[in-house]
Amino acid sequence: MSEIGSAGAVPALEKLMSFAGQRQRLIAHNIANISTPNFRQMDVSVSGFQQALGQAIDRKRERGGAGELEIQETSELAVDAHGGLILRPGTTGPGVLAHDRNNRDLETLMKDLVENAATFRLASDLLRSRFEILRSAIAERV
Repeated sequence: MSEIGSAGAVPALEKLMSFAGQRQRLIAHNIANISTPNFRQMDVSVSGFQQALGQAIDRKRERGGAGELEIQETSELAVDAHGGLILRPGTTGPGVLAHDRNNRDLETLMKDLVENAATFRLASDLLRSRFEILRSAIAERV
């Protein structure tokens, strides 16, 4: 059964959902502190995650699709003992600070929030469809 759960696009979709979920909390934290003096917005590189995920998929394909999807650690991504992702955000935003020494950028935050939510929604919809296919096959209603 573990081979069924780690086949096809399922592991990549799970990693994408984990990344997007953690990043959503990070963006929400930035929004909640938009007026906090001396607060610096934090984020992780989406393109950096995409590159790490793509490399992990390529390595899995080289092994014939067998085994887990192993994302290598970067300066912004760590992997826990169970293979889960841990984000290591860094400060972002323009070098110009507001009068309260905050680097707020509300427009970018709102854009990131919407894009990230759409990414999570797409990944969850695709993952749900994969599980529905498996459920139908197991129930012999193909």
